[in-house]
Amino acid sequence: MLLQVSVVCLGFGMNLEHAMKAGRDGFLFTVVTIAVTLIAGYFIGKKLNIDSNTSLLISNGTAICGGSAIAAVAPIVKANDNQMSVALGTIFILNSIALLIFPPIGHYLGMTAEQFGTWCAIAIHDTSSVVGAATGYVDSQGHDALGIATTIKLERALWIIPIALGTAYFQKSTGKVKIPYFIFWFIVAIIVSTYLPQYFPDISNPLGGKTIFKHLYGLGRRGLVITLFLIGSGLSLKTIKQVGWRPILQGVLLWVIIGSISLAVIRGVL
Repeated sequence: MLLQVSVVCLGFGMNLEHAMKAGRDGFLFTVVTIAVTLIAGYFIGKKLNIDSNTSLLISNGTAICGGSAIAAVAPIVKANDNQMSVALGTIFILNSIALLIFPPIGHYLGMTAEQFGTWCAIAIHDTSSVVGAATGYVDSQGHDALGIATTIKLERALWIIPIALGTAYFQKSTGKVKIPYFIFWFIVAIIVSTYLPQYFPDISNPLGGKTIFKHLYGLGRRGLVITLFLIGSGLSLKTIKQVGWRPILQGVLLWVIIGSISLAVIRGVL
């Protein structure tokens, strides 16, 4: 809940036109990387002899948006508690690692804020970890990666809906599809902050011509700091042992595939 509220607050610090441009630029990239990850996940899961539900959940979590995608697909395929916990544990472990290694890699490669934000949004699983990795990343030109990372990641998260519906169709399932409605509130926040700032004066300085949006944006970033602390505090050797090496290996291989392909495209190698 804290993550969802924090992400919505971030929307008050963004501009709709910039967000739409980022979404258009990353649309085809998003489609291709999701498809590649799901296909690769299917074959890797088969090769490692991982049960089909667990493999599918890990693949969806990697392809779209981590725990949210797993939560959306799990009831459709009627995944049990063990399959859910293994998939979530795998994604959780890799998210924690991503927070540590992505910013140094980005700086080492001299990535611009736009490049790094796009890479984070595609290669890191959960929205919280994407925002965490992008927060504080400033390139040599002084540009911040947070805005583009959040926008592309949440656009990517919307693919939960067609993926979940497609899974329900092919599985012939009557399970419910869980839609992450907070994404739509994030969009509303961007629209309001872009077109209606004059109607929201700063209550602490009503004559100053400022808005409360900067305060909401700041609250969002502070909320994310707390969320990331909670994520990191939950990682332990016990968690890793409970998950097992096969699901973690599948998650790592998928992570390497999507991370290296997206990085190569962003850097202009492919």
